[in-house]
Amino acid sequence: MSNTMKKLGFGLMRLPRLAAPEEGKNPIDIEQVKQMVDVFMDAGFTYFDTAWAYDWSEDAIRQALVERYPRESYQLATKCAAWIECKTREDAIAQFESSLELTQAGYFDNYLLHNLGTPRTDAFDKFDLWNYFAEQKERGLIKHLGFSFHSTPEELDKILTDHPEMEFVQIQLNYADWESGSIQAGANYEVCRRHGKPVIVMEPVKGGLLATPPQPVADVFKAAKPDASLASWAIKFAADLPGVMVVLSGMSSLEQMKDNVAEMKDFTGLTDEERAVVEKARETLAGIPVVPCTTCNYCAKVCPQNIAISGSFNSLNMLTLYGNKEAAKRNLGFALRGKAPASECIECGACEDACPQHIAIRDELKRVAETFE
Repeated sequence: MSNTMKKLGFGLMRLPRLAAPEEGKNPIDIEQVKQMVDVFMDAGFTYFDTAWAYDWSEDAIRQALVERYPRESYQLATKCAAWIECKTREDAIAQFESSLELTQAGYFDNYLLHNLGTPRTDAFDKFDLWNYFAEQKERGLIKHLGFSFHSTPEELDKILTDHPEMEFVQIQLNYADWESGSIQAGANYEVCRRHGKPVIVMEPVKGGLLATPPQPVADVFKAAKPDASLASWAIKFAADLPGVMVVLSGMSSLEQMKDNVAEMKDFTGLTDEERAVVEKARETLAGIPVVPCTTCNYCAKVCPQNIAISGSFNSLNMLTLYGNKEAAKRNLGFALRGKAPASECIECGACEDACPQHIAIRDELKRVAETFE
């Protein structure tokens, strides 16, 4: 895809909801989604991204897009999450069949193996879904096959080495996570580039957090362009990168749609001066004092309580940087799956002996417990 093509994609995970939905009926505000789709399409954007796991989203996009526009006028992507509630290969295949039925799209332009990364990748291996979806591609039900990914560059490199047939990769990428020890956005992007795979960007605004970054960061952007939205800088940073095919924005209101479309409809790339502004903002963000955890997880290997240490610190840092406690608690919820909360620390100190960053882990875990528990 050339740099002059329309790179903004409509992510359908955070669609607007009705204030008082009928029980058992789709709670998404379909009429507002129709308006959003119309604004998006009228501006020349055509890429829509949903997933089997996004509640009611596939039904909503059938009503707002598929039933209202010619099939050849848009690209629709959805995903299989074989690691959710799938005990057999047939359970995973049923997700694909359900997506076809709910969307009534006839075929998917892009189909993704959803959220690969240990241990989730294991389900796709165990059920031999790589071959199953390749067969669906041969049948014409899938035009292009790829995967979304949340893990390390080393694991991404292995997957792409083992499965060169994958045509694209969807990764979390934004200026805040570019050098993050946990997300490793820049390193994952470079792996995709080495393998020659087009990149689809998710979370360019970090779940909305970069629409309201810390004030010192906002000041950098406002000094450069007072009238530009802060979210638009984040989206343009991702869209400017070579090899990026689409940048997904999870828009949840008509207002957000209009803002993103206005900023992106004529976008052909950042200038050198604008790239310098984003870099200054990133450095400003990195300079805000946070727990200096690099997610090496040496502490986790020696913790007798199996506490989610790095995940807890990541959530604490998120709260420090963005002031959004709800988002930070949601992030901590993911980190705690299969692990113990900070309050279960017995203060043995083994973690601090193992920490190469010399973090006062016991004190910071107390802070996590006081903040979130």
